[in-house]
Amino acid sequence: MKRELPHCTVGSADGGSQEWCTELWMYIGGCAAVAACDSSIYFMLRKGRRELYPYALSDISRRDYVDFTDMMKPYLYPRQGGVDRLDIYMDGFGQFLRDHGEREIAMSPWPGERSFSETKDAVRKQIDGGWLIPALTLLHIHPSMQEYVWHWYLLNGYDEQGGTFLVKAVTFGAWRWLDFKVLWNTGFERKGGLVLYRMSSGKTDAL
Repeated sequence: MKRELPHCTVGSADGGSQEWCTELWMYIGGCAAVAACDSSIYFMLRKGRRELYPYALSDISRRDYVDFTDMMKPYLYPRQGGVDRLDIYMDGFGQFLRDHGEREIAMSPWPGERSFSETKDAVRKQIDGGWLIPALTLLHIHPSMQEYVWHWYLLNGYDEQGGTFLVKAVTFGAWRWLDFKVLWNTGFERKGGLVLYRMSSGKTDAL
């Protein structure tokens, strides 16, 4: 079974990239802000949250996107050690949502210590429910995962091929299918994890 969520395009890129940012620390460590920007645009396009993105609805330009990262920067500004915990992302992006009138979209942490089996089920449930997933990887033992070390990115799809569960990871304006078991089992004691978006209690989601 395969399921993919639509992702915003910025010119010919799939989502945004911190490498477009002109401010040095955003260029180096703006990945959390970019994940939040892509999430905001997704909420605007797919869940009717128009107040979360102030620029043109169609044909998103790189210039507008970089201006949007400047808006997000105060909420998820790179700091010493980076945005290296799930609660930092949720606090920062949560404040952005509240400041822009969004009261219904909520977030829950899914720590990296959770088992692969239950995390696979959580990923499947989120994607099936129409929610993309911010993911944080800290250290990783596998050479193929070095692009994702100390990095925030988004998961917006999964594909089950026999006994392998793949996830579609979007970052730096591109996507890649990854073996989720390899990605999740980092080989280090300190873990990152996932942020699970949801509608707050009593609210109805509308795709």
